[in-house]
Amino acid sequence: MIVSKNQDFIPKKISSWWCTIEDILWSEKKIVDKIKRNAEAFAKADIDTAINFGFHVRFDFSNYFGQLHGYYANVCEELHKYGIRFMDHYSCNHVQRPRNIDEFNKVHKNHRHHVLLFHDQVAAKHAQYEGHYFNDLCEVDLRDGSRGYSKTYQLEVFCHNNPGFLDMHQKYLKRLLSEVPMDGIEVDDMCDYAGLVTCGCKYCRDRFKKEYGQEIPSYDDKSFWGDISNNNEYMWGNYNNHIFRDWLRMKSDSVAEHLKMIKETVGEIPLMTCCSSSGPIILNSLSLNLEKMAPHLDFFVLENCGIDISSVNWTKMDAEALHQKDIATKNKAPALAISYSIYEQSAYLGWALSRFWGVGSWSSTLNQRLEKDPDDAKEIFDIISKYNNWETANSNYDCNEGVDIEEVRLVSNKYCRENGWRDDSGFEQWDKIKKWSDYLMKRNIGYRVLRANELSNAKELCSNASPLILDGLGCLSDDQYVAISKYLQLGGIAYISLPFGTHDEKGFKRSKSLFHKIDESNFENLTIIETSTISNPLDKIIEKKLLEPLIWQIKGDDRWVLRARKHGSKIMIHLLNSALKAKEHPTLKDRNGNSILKEFESDITENKLVYRFNSSILKLTNIELLSPELGSKRIDVNIIEISKEISEIHLDLSNIKLYAVIQEKEQ
Repeated sequence: MIVSKNQDFIPKKISSWWCTIEDILWSEKKIVDKIKRNAEAFAKADIDTAINFGFHVRFDFSNYFGQLHGYYANVCEELHKYGIRFMDHYSCNHVQRPRNIDEFNKVHKNHRHHVLLFHDQVAAKHAQYEGHYFNDLCEVDLRDGSRGYSKTYQLEVFCHNNPGFLDMHQKYLKRLLSEVPMDGIEVDDMCDYAGLVTCGCKYCRDRFKKEYGQEIPSYDDKSFWGDISNNNEYMWGNYNNHIFRDWLRMKSDSVAEHLKMIKETVGEIPLMTCCSSSGPIILNSLSLNLEKMAPHLDFFVLENCGIDISSVNWTKMDAEALHQKDIATKNKAPALAISYSIYEQSAYLGWALSRFWGVGSWSSTLNQRLEKDPDDAKEIFDIISKYNNWETANSNYDCNEGVDIEEVRLVSNKYCRENGWRDDSGFEQWDKIKKWSDYLMKRNIGYRVLRANELSNAKELCSNASPLILDGLGCLSDDQYVAISKYLQLGGIAYISLPFGTHDEKGFKRSKSLFHKIDESNFENLTIIETSTISNPLDKIIEKKLLEPLIWQIKGDDRWVLRARKHGSKIMIHLLNSALKAKEHPTLKDRNGNSILKEFESDITENKLVYRFNSSILKLTNIELLSPELGSKRIDVNIIEISKEISEIHLDLSNIKLYAVIQEKEQ
């Protein structure tokens, strides 16, 4: 990874800098004045980084790059006066091209956040930049030879293997960097939204033939496409066919290589891309593989999607957050989470989640994903200011210096995802990881998501004593098996469910599973467990004293979830409510018809809590309880010694409905 010269630039309190169609009129006075007002408001809201949002489908604006870059340069100038960094954010590999009146109306209803100024059907035939006609750069649909199209976003999609597209994008990047003094850049949508039905262009066919010795099969080849009766094209494909698996590998390699070119072009300017998910199999159909892209990124961002009432069910996101956080940690790069909101309480929830996960917080409104802005819509700096300023005044710890207290390592093996592995009941490995995440959180057990590369490295695997949870590792490489065996030989503790190593890292089935080999060794420190999608094996592990939690609750509602984190010699314990009741907006709906979150309440009535903890490991002294909901009030927390190694704390969270933190008192 190329290390940025901006070592002091680590985004922590980030907000979206929203653009509208009128901003293309820069340098009119009203636009310049608006830039100044917003920059001042960002400073008052204690925001350290602004990230552009709008003019997203960037090549739609190729005729206006002069005005657009002038606008962004002006934004940088005003933000830099307050010491606030600016990052651009755009999609490079699309043009907005609704194909009929229904699609035209849909894009104007659902995707106003792109800022819509796209070519009509006549002009689109001639649209180009630097001599590259956009129609010539698009992916080719394998069904009928038409240009690749995303029904989700009404976009035509450029091919990551097309040299004309890569040349055009690189030339644009160089111009952008020369005209805008930005501090970082996010090149978004580094994937393939046209999905599995693309690409059949000359460049993709030649590459597949050269690298895999195969022709891309025709659309009528059922052995390749499998069951296509499902209307969801992202679910097509026969993973039992190695040619299909290889084709998916080539597609995600193409995206990663494009990102590598971007990083080489931007050089020392920090680069990130957005990734709302990195775990499930369906990502293969989008060619979205964050682990492949990781070496070329300087920051990692999790898109914590959702403005509707379901966003209060935040626990479903925890496994994904920790998975991406580990990718960032192993690449020695900061992590941040973007959380969308319409109203203040959902902004508070996003801020609290970032604190709980120990990552930077990117706060963003998303009014433009609604058909029209709500009458009571507010700017992001107005609804996040309270929480940013509270943090600075009361709990100003650097999230990037915090280290989660790790009690177990939950293994996520990318080989299972890449090869489409599922167990006999149809569950993929990511289903099992999400279940484990839920079980571990309910027990307040600190966990880390350990991934394929570390599982392949015996030295690294054995350098940590925390137990391994190996659930659903159907695909396993020989290197991983050797590393796991070495770990067990040295006394490492592991909990394994079957199947285990029935397939190799390329998805080929072994004549005999690797479990038979490991079982013959009779490791006393190896426990066979039932898979998490059938039962809760964690309860049985704890009952048999095969794992003793560092913190356990003995009184009160257990839906308050704890996460302990070290900051040097200090320990912080974050508490987050997992029992929120959404209060929906009476009229606002998102594009799927789901009600927008207006506020939330707590479903917890027993808020007087008692926790016991292993005081020989968690050395808590002189601590207090704080929360934005308490303002500047600080509550002393007494530590009661139960025995030489066990202590107890009593908490009253009656006046808190979402988030609190326990930390050492300031001297």
